[in-house]
Amino acid sequence: MYRYDEFDKSFVAARVAQFRDQVARRLSGELDEEKFRPLRLMNGVYLQLHAYMLRIAIPYGTLSSRQLRKLAYIARRYDKGYGHFTTRQNIQFNWPALKDCPAILNELAEVEMHAIQTSGNCIRNVTADQFAGAAADEIEDPRPYAEILRQWSSLHPEYSFLPRKFKIAVNGAAKDRAAIKVHDIGYQIVKNTRGEVGFTVYVGGGLGRTPLVAHKIRDFLPKEDLLAYTDAILRIYNLEGRRDNKFKARIKILVHEKGASTIRAEVEAEFANHRDSALTLPQAEIDRIQAYFAPPALPARGSAFFAFERRKATDPAFARFAAQNVVAHKTPGYGIVTISLKPIGGIPGDASAEEMEAIADLAEEFSADEIRVAHEQNLVLPHVALDDVPDLFDRLSGHGLATANTGLVTDIISCPGLDYCALATARSIPIAQRISERFGAGARAQDIGELKINISGCINACGHHHVGHIGILGLEKSGAEAYQITLGGSADETCAVGSLTGRGFSSDEIVDAIETVVDTYLKFRASPAEDFLAAYRRIGMGPFKEALYGHE
Repeated sequence: MYRYDEFDKSFVAARVAQFRDQVARRLSGELDEEKFRPLRLMNGVYLQLHAYMLRIAIPYGTLSSRQLRKLAYIARRYDKGYGHFTTRQNIQFNWPALKDCPAILNELAEVEMHAIQTSGNCIRNVTADQFAGAAADEIEDPRPYAEILRQWSSLHPEYSFLPRKFKIAVNGAAKDRAAIKVHDIGYQIVKNTRGEVGFTVYVGGGLGRTPLVAHKIRDFLPKEDLLAYTDAILRIYNLEGRRDNKFKARIKILVHEKGASTIRAEVEAEFANHRDSALTLPQAEIDRIQAYFAPPALPARGSAFFAFERRKATDPAFARFAAQNVVAHKTPGYGIVTISLKPIGGIPGDASAEEMEAIADLAEEFSADEIRVAHEQNLVLPHVALDDVPDLFDRLSGHGLATANTGLVTDIISCPGLDYCALATARSIPIAQRISERFGAGARAQDIGELKINISGCINACGHHHVGHIGILGLEKSGAEAYQITLGGSADETCAVGSLTGRGFSSDEIVDAIETVVDTYLKFRASPAEDFLAAYRRIGMGPFKEALYGHE
């Protein structure tokens, strides 16, 4: 894991001191809310529906046990005992007092964390595949490149006041687990025909009120050109992005209006002018950062996993957990374990202080002291010996954290919605809870198989509903909550924006409507091996519309 150097420490400490002074002036009345707003946003502080909210950066989703324990302490000391993990691999605290925010930032600085660039019109937290550095299918660990981008972009003087927020994701395997095609820039690590590792570059993705899939503008970018090419993209955007209309200010609109081929030509021209500049990454610098992410020394375990296989054969509950929540590790004898933060009937992405502390202890004991945050709002232990998984499962069960639903119908992505957010037009959390209770985590959910449901409480799409296999968008209609359904979305390497089924449904109707969609899939799937997305792409919208609306 990356460790702060002296520059990082002094940089973050100075920022905390600066914000402490700004908060004091706001509380004294010297600053009004209008003047304070840009200052607090630069430090991750939002004003939500009921209180301030603090969003803390977790770069590329990687945490140590020490850091997670600090987050648990903050939840208990300064909030209401829990935190909310987001689709940007961050954590949000929904109830801090403004007067306490500088103290919280100081607590974070003690464990090499901060809230810088978690908000505002700047380059936000750079995200990556949650299995980075561990996955068996990985080409190369994306986190060193995410860290290089983080260091370069932090308070970048040219890009701190962009037309709009800017999001970058890096993925290290052929399977896209970082949703790179719904980002402003998506970097896919690839090998070219000569065996060299570099990046395929995607630009102009994003969700919100205008969902668009990113366009590929370069097949192969050498590693040493990562910063120079990123700089070229941002220069074009900073110069040409709309500043007169915040709804049209994202780079996706610029790409859509000018065309991907035009943007590609402009970026390539800008890149050519600066290719041999100081932004060229020397291999020595890449090596220096990669050294921070060297794989942990994992004791050899061999290819026989007697305790793991024996428990699977004798315990159906454990077998379900192993099937859903454990995936292959690049080191023989190890697995990657996802801890679902989606208990049946629970709030997606929430974790209590006690749960965070328990996971921190388990990471220290079983996973080389590492935790990852997935953009699906779950936590991951990336380095677990397979024969330790039975013991880990029992310990997780004792804390209510062994729900075996990763990737299933109840592994729902949801924004906070109208329960917290001042922008929301409908509630998200209660809908997610009711759907979860309807389908459960037993045989029915297993039979349905892989199915991603995403819920947003407004058109800003923080729940990524556009790319859910089933997407739900909550809106206000005539003073009541109404929910639209989209089908066929996907955030992976086959990225697609879902299609609207038709008229919306009331809060009382929406869960039954989702069940109708699922039952229609089960009726028309070619076999139990055909998942929802494959079936939808084969049969189209027709059968689902007929089931939902009849001949109306």
